[in-house]
Amino acid sequence: MANPYKSQVIELLRKRFGEIRKIKGSESLFVVGDEAARVYFRYSKLYPGGRTFFGLREVDLRQLEGHNAYLCFLLDDGSPPLFLPYADFEEVFHNAETAKDGQYKVQLYKDGGLQLYVARQGRFNVEGYVGLGALEGAMDPGRLRQARALSHSQVQTLLAGIGHSKGYDVCVPESDVGRLDWSLTARFPLRPSPPAGFERVRAILTEIDVMWVASGGNKIEGLYEVEHSTPVYSGLLRFNDILLTDPKVSRFSIVSNDRRRDLFSRQLFRPTFKKSGLAELCSFLEYANVFEWHQRCRQTTV
Repeated sequence: MANPYKSQVIELLRKRFGEIRKIKGSESLFVVGDEAARVYFRYSKLYPGGRTFFGLREVDLRQLEGHNAYLCFLLDDGSPPLFLPYADFEEVFHNAETAKDGQYKVQLYKDGGLQLYVARQGRFNVEGYVGLGALEGAMDPGRLRQARALSHSQVQTLLAGIGHSKGYDVCVPESDVGRLDWSLTARFPLRPSPPAGFERVRAILTEIDVMWVASGGNKIEGLYEVEHSTPVYSGLLRFNDILLTDPKVSRFSIVSNDRRRDLFSRQLFRPTFKKSGLAELCSFLEYANVFEWHQRCRQTTV
């Protein structure tokens, strides 16, 4: 029986881009136009607690290599499809291990922004890839180059803007406030200091690039370290110190360019981060993803 959610998205792609056809021998792999793109559809029910379960066949992923290819994740809750450029995650799957059935097991979490979990490779924020518009944007090299050329301070500004649009109080290091680029987002007041109740890690928190805090409260909703030129490992160590000292904080993201995604996975799964639990809590957020996420948030608040 045909999956109605997949059929609906295929029809949308056909209306937007024209011809779309199945690759011979597969029910899930499709070609758009004259090899303009390849799309690999995967589907999961949304289970209690927001759990999802996807299996990606290794043999199917091989047919995406070297092409302008996308992983399309579909849920049965009516949420828009998620289109991930396969090239951005190819090295992640190359370093992952398949289950006995020859599939990579992945999950999606709606936790402070949509996150993709790849077993033993970590979590990756994929909020910027939601919807058909994300696919069109990802297929436009000019747009991606613009996003990836962002400076450290500009990425901080966009992350701050995203947090503000979600209703959080936002805190950045005092030394960075004057460098924020308010041409990228509407100016808003910043929280002057970390929340109360985190005295033991206060010195570390004051150095975190962007912090989201529950509005008017003391709960930390997200910590973001922008590793523009500094080692990814240094940001992970700061997160690890915070987690070990105060486990109430449980949402961490390393933000960097796509070339560092593989490095993030290798560093995150060192024994020290696996033992502390950081390996299961920390996600990777790429610059282009920040740009797209901010664009979506700005459109919904206009």
